[in-house]
Amino acid sequence: MENQKSYLQRLREKTDGKELLLFTLTTNVLLYLMAFFSATPKQLVQGMIQIIVSRDALITDYFVLAGYGAAFLNAALVMSVCKILLLVEKIPFTGPTMAVLYINAGYALWGKNIVNIVPILLGTFLYAKLHHMRFGRYIYMGLFGTGLAPFVTEIIYLLPFSKPVNFVLAIVVGIFLGFVISPLSMHTASMHMGYNLFNVGFSAGLLAFVLVCLFRAFGLQSQSVLIWQEGVSHPLAVGMYVYFVIAVLMGLWINRGKIDKLISIVHRPGRAVSDFVLMDGPGASLMNMGLVGIIGLTYILLIGGDLSGPVVGAVWMSFGFAAFGVHVKNYWPVLLGVYAFSFFSQYDVTMPGIQLAAIFAVGLAPIAGQFGVLQGVLAGMLHSAIVMCTADMYGGLNLYNNGFSAGCVAIFMVPVFESFMKQFENRRQKKRGRRDS
Repeated sequence: MENQKSYLQRLREKTDGKELLLFTLTTNVLLYLMAFFSATPKQLVQGMIQIIVSRDALITDYFVLAGYGAAFLNAALVMSVCKILLLVEKIPFTGPTMAVLYINAGYALWGKNIVNIVPILLGTFLYAKLHHMRFGRYIYMGLFGTGLAPFVTEIIYLLPFSKPVNFVLAIVVGIFLGFVISPLSMHTASMHMGYNLFNVGFSAGLLAFVLVCLFRAFGLQSQSVLIWQEGVSHPLAVGMYVYFVIAVLMGLWINRGKIDKLISIVHRPGRAVSDFVLMDGPGASLMNMGLVGIIGLTYILLIGGDLSGPVVGAVWMSFGFAAFGVHVKNYWPVLLGVYAFSFFSQYDVTMPGIQLAAIFAVGLAPIAGQFGVLQGVLAGMLHSAIVMCTADMYGGLNLYNNGFSAGCVAIFMVPVFESFMKQFENRRQKKRGRRDS
């Protein structure tokens, strides 16, 4: 028993401060294993080629397009590239790091691939160099900015020139997108005041809208698509549950079985920037991440939804953002709002767009955390209405459609909520003053 205790103590000492790095490395290995267990090497090569050369406009499910194996391999490769860049730039593994890794791995199941993200990252790198800054200063914006990756692929098919010329122009456009996303995102952060966790998604939506309008002015029209796998893969569902439970158990192990830090997380509003890793530690963050992942997955199964590539990717995204603003207490009101809206609208909860809206409602979790349950429910309901209208604005070329919608909701609702709260507080102060006199 003493030997076992000493071994565990040594293990804690060796992994101290590296827990999230090791967890994400393990995740990467699991994705590679899932890929090679799901398909033969020949199928993986063919699937990856299919992913790279196909249009990536919303909604393109790589499970359908190329098969499970190639989709998981693409996710593993994209996550590996992101992690290598973070390690090279010596970026610590904190809340935003977990968010950016899992949103990229998630979207690598439906829109991002190992090729179309490169020009955008290069553009952000050039922006940093132009301002004589390290790439690491803007790396989060660059990695989040890969939500515009479908533009890179679309240009090859959209422009009327030869394929080699279109390929060069696609790279140029991708570099431009990566170059401008950083200053634009820094400006838009003040518009929603941190109540939309998907700030780059909002700025990407604005940028995509401008570019699509320019394309249409020259007669270039991009169309959204719907490639979507229906039904549930039970082995995949079980595997995801096991993964989330392991995250919770690892968090408990790191915190020596204590949940006080987890309780501390759920009492925070989650307004950006809320780095749970820095504030409450990696152990509590992993516990929260696992619980949020379980909530999202369980919701999809309870409503009879689909474990398509986009839904699985969205659940992974919510898992990552549970280290950066989302927790079990501020998520469920906005999730409930999306669900409740189906009873008052023409949208069914099992529609692809509404399934995704429910999971991506995590971006508005700070509204519920700051203002309360009712306000969170209202935010979720409005999000459902807006997100179903905004995809056509940019021809499906902004993967972060929900991020743009969440930004619109926050900009519209937060000033109203703050005004009512301020008026309520003023009335309460007056009543208190009269009682004291």
